[in-house]
Amino acid sequence: MKYKKLYIETLGCPKNFNDSEGIGGIWEQAGGEIVSSPEEAEVVLVNTCGFINDAKVESIDAIFDMTRLSGKPKLIVSGCLAQRYGQQLAEEIPEIDYIMGVNDYEKLPSVFDSDRKLYESGAPDCFNEFSSRRLPETHYSATLRIAEGCSNCCAYCVIPQIRGPYRSRPQETILKEAEGLAEAGVRELILIAQDLTGYGQDLYGRLCLADLLRKLCRIGGDDLSKGFRWIRLMYCYEDKITDELIDVIATEDRICKYIDIPLQHVSDDVLKVMRRRSTSDSIHSTIGRLRSAVPNIHIRTTFITGFPGESEEDFEELADFAEETRFERLGVFAYSQEEGTPAGEMENQIDEEVKKARADSIMRLQLDISREHNEEKVGSIMNVLVEGVDEETDDYVTYIGRSEYDAPEIDGSVIFTAPASERRFEPGEFVSVLIEDAFDYDLAGTAVREKN
Repeated sequence: MKYKKLYIETLGCPKNFNDSEGIGGIWEQAGGEIVSSPEEAEVVLVNTCGFINDAKVESIDAIFDMTRLSGKPKLIVSGCLAQRYGQQLAEEIPEIDYIMGVNDYEKLPSVFDSDRKLYESGAPDCFNEFSSRRLPETHYSATLRIAEGCSNCCAYCVIPQIRGPYRSRPQETILKEAEGLAEAGVRELILIAQDLTGYGQDLYGRLCLADLLRKLCRIGGDDLSKGFRWIRLMYCYEDKITDELIDVIATEDRICKYIDIPLQHVSDDVLKVMRRRSTSDSIHSTIGRLRSAVPNIHIRTTFITGFPGESEEDFEELADFAEETRFERLGVFAYSQEEGTPAGEMENQIDEEVKKARADSIMRLQLDISREHNEEKVGSIMNVLVEGVDEETDDYVTYIGRSEYDAPEIDGSVIFTAPASERRFEPGEFVSVLIEDAFDYDLAGTAVREKN
């Protein structure tokens, strides 16, 4: 290797952060070093996002920031934006030394063995199997990717073009990586994929997520102090949430009573044009089955407002649905018109101000719902994963943590205090907290000195 010190700047979703950990592992295995700031680096890698326009702008800004570094390190651009617009980036930003797509990371240690400026954009249907990952220093929580790509081909989405068709990882490789994460001290395992619930259909001819979850729950045996304490499910498609999966969520103690289901809409007319497989009836049915089987489940979802052709009646149906269903966690995005997608070519685009106003309207509604859900928790004792110290005085230490109902970087926090005279809680510990106050998205309370 001509260069040793690499800095990685990661943008976008947890899947990109998972890739960056694999990139770090590849670099270190080749004898390199990961540094904590771009100023220290000989090579800077920007792992970009290219999903919607705001993400593209953020990625471009990050690239330009790195071109201004005084030390002029070598600059690599990777990730979704590189996969989607690699040639344009190479032509328009000459300061970039190397561009690689989402499946080219194994080439990383040798990219500068030649003086040529290289451009790579590997086939989007292969799969990165990282032999090791460079986990963060505090790695009590970690993602585990169980599949790559997507074959749902929703009308607004570019992911199939960027990441390729859906490919499940073999169970044995997933379980091997999971066992390694458990041995490394990971307590919260976050399962990710473009479509988590589609796992296994392409590889085994049937939906296998429930079976995989049971095996992950057995890692470490029956002792909750070993293996994973929490296993969290992200990016689940409603039409593939089976009764078997619901039963596993309900009966396995290690599975968080939390599920992320990006529904996007509830109007049948909009869902059909979006090319979603869900219907209004199936959505209501699935939510009912989940809440019946798992009474304390917290459902996170996302909506898209202002999709081409969304009428005022469609939007009112969506707003009424949010008010009636009272999701515990909800995010709303104004539709982003993306080139190369069927929706991007539709003629009945909606004005940007209307799209944003509709999104803001539902988020104002959700603010009250979220606060009311939180107020219901006051007086209860919750199990909280400690993430760090927020403030410290002579008398008290204030900590920040999360409950099983809160995904990192997405949902709220639990802020709690404990006497400064007692043993400090460390990141990754689980602490019982008496909830004493509730806010729009966060909770506050006091530690109860009985750790789990």
